[in-house]
Amino acid sequence: MPKISVVFGVLLSVLGLYGYFGMGRISVTALIPLFIGVPIIFLGILAFDDNKLKHSMHAASVLILLGLIGSVYRLAHKVILGNNDRSSIILIVMSLLCLMFLILAINSFIAARKAREKKQGVE
Repeated sequence: MPKISVVFGVLLSVLGLYGYFGMGRISVTALIPLFIGVPIIFLGILAFDDNKLKHSMHAASVLILLGLIGSVYRLAHKVILGNNDRSSIILIVMSLLCLMFLILAINSFIAARKAREKKQGVE
C-alpha cells in the first residue's frame, strides 16, 4: 500500500499542476489536488517503515476521503448550477482517483485484519 500511496499522490499532484498551469485559469483552487497529493506522497513514504505503516495509511485514507467528499461536493454544485466547464474534468478525475485509492485502502485494511486474526488464531 505504501507504493500505491506514492503513485496516487503523484497522480493527484500532476492533476493539480495541470489544473493550475495547463487549463489557463490561474487559481489557487486549481491546486487542491496538489494539496492532497503531496501529503499522500509523504504519508506513503512514511509507510515504508513498518512501525508507521498503520497510522500513515489510515491518515492517508482520511485525507483521501476528505478529497473525495470535497471533489464530489464541488462537482455536484457545478452540475446543479449548470456551470459545467473544463474544470469539471479535473473534479471528475480527482473524484475517481480518490475513490480508487479509498477502495484499495479499505481492501488492504480488511486483508491486514484477516491476516492478523489468522495469525492470532494459530498461536
